[in-house]
Amino acid sequence: MRTRTRGRAVAGVAAVALLTGCNAGAGSSDPTTDPDDGGTAEGDPPDGGSDTADATGGTAAPGGAAGSDETVRVGLVAEPASLDFSTTDGAAIPQLLLDNVYETLVRVDVETGEVVGALAEDWEVSDDRLTYTFTLKEGVTFSDGADFTAEDAAFSLERVSSDAWTTSLKAQLDVVESVEAVDEQTLEVTLAQPSNQFLYALTTRVGAMYDTEGVDDLANDPVGTGPYVFDEWQRGSQITLQRNEDYHGETPYFATVEMHYFRDPNALNNAMLTDAIDIVSTVQAPESLAEFENEDYQIVEGTTNGEVVLSFNNADGPFSDLRVRQAARHAIDHQSLLDTCWAGRGELIGSMVPPTDPWYEDRTGDYAFDPEQARTLLQEAGAEGEEVRLRLPTLPYAVACGTVVESMLEDAGFEVTVDELEFPSAWLETVYTNKDYDMSVIAHVEPRDLGTVFGNPDYYTSYGTEELQALLAEADAGTQEEQVETMKEAAELISTDAAADFLFLLPNLMVADPDITGLPENAITESFRLAPLGRG
Repeated sequence: MRTRTRGRAVAGVAAVALLTGCNAGAGSSDPTTDPDDGGTAEGDPPDGGSDTADATGGTAAPGGAAGSDETVRVGLVAEPASLDFSTTDGAAIPQLLLDNVYETLVRVDVETGEVVGALAEDWEVSDDRLTYTFTLKEGVTFSDGADFTAEDAAFSLERVSSDAWTTSLKAQLDVVESVEAVDEQTLEVTLAQPSNQFLYALTTRVGAMYDTEGVDDLANDPVGTGPYVFDEWQRGSQITLQRNEDYHGETPYFATVEMHYFRDPNALNNAMLTDAIDIVSTVQAPESLAEFENEDYQIVEGTTNGEVVLSFNNADGPFSDLRVRQAARHAIDHQSLLDTCWAGRGELIGSMVPPTDPWYEDRTGDYAFDPEQARTLLQEAGAEGEEVRLRLPTLPYAVACGTVVESMLEDAGFEVTVDELEFPSAWLETVYTNKDYDMSVIAHVEPRDLGTVFGNPDYYTSYGTEELQALLAEADAGTQEEQVETMKEAAELISTDAAADFLFLLPNLMVADPDITGLPENAITESFRLAPLGRG
């Protein structure tokens, strides 16, 4: 017996694991339900959009129009270093391209937390949880005019395991044993072992669908099936996307999207105040929100999965000693830090798991603020007064919070040297690739990334102990209940072993013109979806 899932599988607390046996659960058993419910077939509203029919009987764009000629200008921080996320790390690339230029077989519905159909209308999971059969949406074309078929889907997934993908995130699909295009609209994926993470991984950048003939220059010319196409990159300033007039789904309201990049948070705010942009996608100076608390603007405040991590080099230097890592954790007054460097906006979590994940537990009590205990641990380790290097990316939250971290560590007996590295290039090369650091401050915004950041000893944190790897493998292969409980054990391990310190969870803070619609309250995926945006 095989279980058919009509375009959705619960990824929230109630059903994180993949469906097994006869327990479809995620698909509606109501015979009156629309068979395309949950997918992204033409007529389905995107997240934040509205399902409004236009005069021709088609589906209108967000805001009630079938697509306008308007331009929306979005202000961001951290410009991409490249447009190719298969060879270049950094969250700015999928933020720009995923769900906008590239699409995936399935995606996360930000309103419900469910995994829903995208380029796959539905899928079946075998009883042994090893075989996934995806039925692909018909009538989909790439921006270069080529048809999207199962051959392209197979090529895209197989490419992740090839030398074409060089980023560490490719490991998310290591569980894939084989991929086969059964026919033009049917894709079969066989896993080496059951995996709770597999379907969710397909919603991220490793699940992006490529044209078999469109990968020659991904760094400069991305080719996808999404609602927008890449137009122009004015490096250091702006990236422009144009509406895909041949898009298979709901027509986006805005014809043009200009993504404006600002290194300085005050310049970003000033651009909004002077009507140079329409949306601040991520407020980088939260203490200044009072400037926007009037009828001329709307403020959106929610949550993210961006854990701001005080990362340690667990392999080399002072932080290879558990006592030094523990001392650093005891030295940080997290509430005071949050109040000082991020205006109290955000949430203290104490671990690498945000509250939107089903295995979240409040671990803020694992290391209470205790400077005296920190000094004692440093003395026991013979590290009191030893110089430690705090290497910060030139990102507003990292610089602002890094100075607070420096002060608190020095009050507890550390000798801290701080330097700032241009982000992304210098930080990625020095800290991420070469591991030439003792500490850093960085927000890890990829969803469900505990295993990525701490499960691999070759990753820049150099943790990845055998004990943690065993827990992660057990969680991935187990039942839904086993996954939740084992992931809690994994989160407890990295916290109590002081693999890093977890400063706080970034809030989703946005400012926009008052008539902009479709803005997400929570930012829990890698992308900033542009198609739902409109004007009310």
